Amino acid sequence: MKRLLDNLHASSLNRRTLLTGAAALGAASLTTSMPRAFGQTKQVRFLNSEPSRESVAVLQKAAADYESQTGVSVTIDTVPPGEAWAKLQASIASGQPYDIATLAFAAHVALLAGDDMLVPLNDLVQKHEWGPRILFPINDQYYWYPYDYNLCWMYYRKDLYAEKGLSVPQNQAQMLENCTALTSDNRFGVMHPLGNNSAAQWMSLGYMWANDVNIIDKSWNLILDNDVMKPRAIAYLDFMKSLSGTMPPGLTQAEFATALAQFSSDQVAHAPYAGRMIEYLEQKAPDMVENVGYFTFPSENGEKRAINHGYDGWVVLKTGMSEEAVKFLDWLTTDRYVDFLHTAPLHFQPARLDIYEDAKWRSNPLIQKHAEFIEFQKNLLDDEDLIIRSVDTQGPAPDVRQGKLFEAYGLPEAWQLRLLQDVPAAEALERGAELYRKALA
Repeated sequence: MKRLLDNLHASSLNRRTLLTGAAALGAASLTTSMPRAFGQTKQVRFLNSEPSRESVAVLQKAAADYESQTGVSVTIDTVPPGEAWAKLQASIASGQPYDIATLAFAAHVALLAGDDMLVPLNDLVQKHEWGPRILFPINDQYYWYPYDYNLCWMYYRKDLYAEKGLSVPQNQAQMLENCTALTSDNRFGVMHPLGNNSAAQWMSLGYMWANDVNIIDKSWNLILDNDVMKPRAIAYLDFMKSLSGTMPPGLTQAEFATALAQFSSDQVAHAPYAGRMIEYLEQKAPDMVENVGYFTFPSENGEKRAINHGYDGWVVLKTGMSEEAVKFLDWLTTDRYVDFLHTAPLHFQPARLDIYEDAKWRSNPLIQKHAEFIEFQKNLLDDEDLIIRSVDTQGPAPDVRQGKLFEAYGLPEAWQLRLLQDVPAAEALERGAELYRKALA
C-alpha cells in the first residue's frame, strides 16, 4: 500500500484519509463471501471509463441481464478516462473500493499489484490467444484483462496536403515543414497535449520513441541522460520546441478529448490519437472522414518510425465481492464481449486474436467500411521494424517501478521547461531525469 500512497499525484486526499481507506480495504478482503448490501442481494461495483453513450448502454444492459440470470446486482459507474485513476484511488481511500475497474496504463496495474490489491485473472486470460505486448504478467500472474489496444499515431488532413503539395513526412524536419505550411487562416499545424497528465504521456512522446530513446535499461538503470540517449532526447526536445510554434495555445490543459475536438473542428491539421478519431469524425464531421489519413511518428533522421503503446483493460480488486466480480467478468467477456467492442469498433482494436476472425465482429458496418484502416491497425502488431514504446512499459518486465516512472512526469517537466520557459534542452532533460531518479530511489 505504501507504494500506491506515495504515487497519488492527482489526488487531494491526505495521507491519513488514504491509510483509513487502506485499512478498510484490508478488512474487506478478509470477508470475501459477505454480501455488500443488506439482505441476500450481492452487489458488484464496476468503475467504467469508457463514457460513450453506446458503451455505457451495453454495459448497463449486460448488468441488467446478468442480474436477471444470477440475482447478482452490478452497478456501473462511469467517468472520463482521464479521471478513472483518481476515482479508483478515492474509492480505496473511502474504504469502499470498486470491485472491477477500468485502467488504461500498465503503470497503474503495477502499482496496485505491487501492493497486493488485485486478484489474478489467469483462468480468464488463458482461455484465449493474445496479441503481442499486451498481457504484462507480474510474477507469472495476469492481473488484468485487456479488451483493446490503444496504440497512438498521427492523423492528418489529406485535402490540405493536396492543396499545399505536401507528402507524408519521412522525418521530423518534413513534419515541421508540413505543420508550418498548414499554420494559417485560423488553423494551427498540429496539437500535442503538454500537461502533467496521462493524455500527454500517451500523445506527445512518439517522436522521442522514433529517435530510439529509452528511459531505463533492462537492469532498471536510468539511461535517459547517458551518453547514448542524451543527444537523441535533446533532439526530441528541440524538435518539440520548433513544433510548438505551430501549436494552438493552452495545451498544458489539453486532455484526450481536446485532440478530437480540435481536429474535427478544423482547428488543427494534425492530431495524435487511436481509432476513436475516425469514429468521432463519423459522428461529428462526416464530410471530413474521406479526407483523413494517418501515419506513424517519424524519427529525426527518417530511419525509424514509432507509435506510443496503449491499451485498456479491466482489473478485479481484492474486496468482499472479488469472487462475484470475477464471475461477472468471465460472463461479460464470453457472452457480451463483441457487443462491447462494437460500441467503439475502430477504437477498440482487439487484443484477443480470435476476434479478428469472428464473423459477428467483422459484420459491423464501420469495420466493413474502414477495412483498410483495420488492416493498418493489425499490421502495426506484426511490423518488426516499428518501435512501440511507452513510459509505463519501460524496463525488463512489468514492475511497480514503471508506475513510479509514469507518475513522476519527468518528460512532461522537461518539455514544459524547454517549450514554455525556453530552458536549454540539456538542462531541461537533466531536470526531468532527476524526477525519475527520485522516483526510482
